[in-house]
Amino acid sequence: MHTEVCDRLGIEFPIFAFSHCRDVVAAVTNAGGLGVLGATGHSPRALEIDLAWIDEQVSGKPYGVDLLLPVNYDKTAPQHGQPEPPAAPPPPGGRFPAGHQAFLDDLLTRYDVPELPGHLPASAGALSVSPQAASSLLDVAFAHPIRLVASALGPPPADLVSQAHDRGVVVAALVGTAEHARRQQAAGVDLIVAQGTEAGGHTGQISTMVLVPDVVRTVAPVPVLAAGGIVTGAQMAAAMALGAQGVWCGSVWLTTEEAETDPSVKKKMLAASSADTVRSRSLTGKPARMLRSAWTDEWESDQAPAPLPMPLQTMLTASAQQRINRNAGAGGSGATELATYFVGQGVGLMDRIRPARQVVEQMVADYLAVAENFAAQLQV
Repeated sequence: MHTEVCDRLGIEFPIFAFSHCRDVVAAVTNAGGLGVLGATGHSPRALEIDLAWIDEQVSGKPYGVDLLLPVNYDKTAPQHGQPEPPAAPPPPGGRFPAGHQAFLDDLLTRYDVPELPGHLPASAGALSVSPQAASSLLDVAFAHPIRLVASALGPPPADLVSQAHDRGVVVAALVGTAEHARRQQAAGVDLIVAQGTEAGGHTGQISTMVLVPDVVRTVAPVPVLAAGGIVTGAQMAAAMALGAQGVWCGSVWLTTEEAETDPSVKKKMLAASSADTVRSRSLTGKPARMLRSAWTDEWESDQAPAPLPMPLQTMLTASAQQRINRNAGAGGSGATELATYFVGQGVGLMDRIRPARQVVEQMVADYLAVAENFAAQLQV
C-alpha cells in the first residue's frame, strides 16, 4: 500500500484522518497515516495550544490542518453538489429574526431541556470562516511544522496557496463535483479530495462511487483522495481501484477511544444504521450530513423557519446546542432525543469502540486481504 501521496507527505499509509480531536490526529499520524486537525472552531490561542501538543506527541511525523474557507459567507448553496433552495435572508441589523428565536425557545421547552447553570457562559457560536479569522488561524498553523493545509467550501485564496508552497506545505481541497475539482486545480491545489454525498459534514449529492473516477479523470495528473462513507479497508481498496491514491476519513474516528464525541452521541452512532443520517442545514446553514435526531426532524417540520446563512445559523443555535449537549447524557429531559452530530452513512459500519491505531491497522489488513484476493483472481 504505497502511492505518490505517501512519498509527497512522508507517510506510511495513504490514510488521512480528519478530526476535531487532537488526540485522534496524533494517534493516526503515529500509526502511519496523516492526521488532519479540523480547526474552524478554534480560536488562534486554542489552535496554538493544540498544535503545540500535537508537535510533542508526533515527534516530527507529518500532520495537517483543515479550515473552512467558503467563497461566499452569505450563501447557503454548497460548493459541493447541486444548488439548494434559498434560505432565509440575514437578519437586519445583525439581529436574528424573532420567529427563529421563538422556534428554538419553544423547541427547548417542549423537550424540557434545562437551562445552563448560571456560572457557565452561553456559547457565542463563532465559526472561523471569515477571511480575517482564517488568516489568523493560518498564521498560527504556519508557525508549526504542518505538512498539509486543507480548504473546504471553495477554492483556497491565492495567498494561502503561495504561503503554503513557500513553506513546502501541500494544499488539499474538498470537492463534490468534477467542475469544482477543475476550479481547485486551476487555483493551484496539490491534492483533491473527492467527497461523495455519503460523507459526514458539508457534502453534496453525488455518490463516492461515481464522483471519484469522474474527478480522477478531470484533474489528472493531480492526485485524488476518495472520501465519503469510507470506514473499512475493503472500501479503501475499492477507492484505489477507482483511481484514488488514498482515502480521507472523518466519521470512523468519532467512535474511537480517543474521540471527544459526547458519550450519548457516540452510543447513538454505534446503534445507528446507514439509513440514520440526513443532510440538514439546521446546524450551520449549509447542507451537512449528520445523525438524524429529533433536532433534524423538528427543523424539517412545517412549523420550522428556513435556516439562516452560514455562519448565522451556527450563531443562532449555539446556545441551544450547548444546552442539549450538556444534558444529553444526564437523562430526565428530551436532550438525548435532540442530540446529534456530523457523521456519514458509514456510521452503519461502526459498531464498536476501538483505539484509533487499531482502526488504521485493521484498514491496512483488510485492504491487503482484498488486494490478495484480486491477485488470486488473476492467476491462470
